[in-house]
Order: sequence, then structure tokens, then C-alpha cells
Amino acid sequence: MPTHYPKRRSLIKRVRKFGFRARMRTSLGRKMLNAKRRVGRSVNVRKY
Repeated sequence: MPTHYPKRRSLIKRVRKFGFRARMRTSLGRKMLNAKRRVGRSVNVRKY
């Protein structure tokens, strides 16, 4: 019996479902992106 990878996900399917273009396609997705833009990127830098 040949072995295989369990739950081998297609990157193309993932991008089409969760990617930027998929978010821009819906009004709620655009709303979410704008909310994320307002918050800004969190960068892992220690503040002293």
C-alpha cells in the first residue's frame, strides 16, 4: 500500500477561497480588509 500525504490541500483552491482577490470580490471582504488596514500591521519588535 503506497503512502500519501494526509489532507494534501491545493494552494490554488486555498488562494481562490481566502486570497486577496477573493476578499475584494465581496462587500464584507472589502470591509474586513479596510478594518485590517485601519488597525495596521503588527510587527514583532520588542519595545524597551
